[in-house]
Amino acid sequence: MTLTKKTPQKLPDDHKQKLEKIAEIIAANEAKESNLIMILHAAQGIYGYLPFVVQSFIADKMRISVSKISGVVTFYSFFSTEPKGKHTIMVCMGTACYVRGGKKLVEGLKKHLNVDVAETTEDGKFTLSQARCIGACGLAPAMMIDNTVYKAVTPNKIESILSKY
Repeated sequence: MTLTKKTPQKLPDDHKQKLEKIAEIIAANEAKESNLIMILHAAQGIYGYLPFVVQSFIADKMRISVSKISGVVTFYSFFSTEPKGKHTIMVCMGTACYVRGGKKLVEGLKKHLNVDVAETTEDGKFTLSQARCIGACGLAPAMMIDNTVYKAVTPNKIESILSKY
């Protein structure tokens, strides 16, 4: 495993206002630990993701250890500790999609977007991800951009599909 040094994340201009909204949600839920996942969902909805500074804030307000908050955030794939792009590209890697070219599709997207899986383009437009299955086996290889499913996608179709966004 290789560890890489990350640059500190730039906080948004409205950081304080967002934390105030999160504090209101925590207070409305009486800072009960049983409401932690719901509070984290709400916080991610407000903030867009859950960087360490937000996790620490929630931990402080709820009087829960940061390690517990971080454990929940990293356990559930819905939560993100990195900013997401305006559009999320999800490539199906289920058996049918994989066999029909899903891996080549991922490699084509990585090259075209100049990112790896789970990364966001420099301009913040796209986040590339993979899914075990999106339930579109008959359309393989399939990918989704936001809530739109694209069928029989090949690396040659990437540019025309992404140009719509």
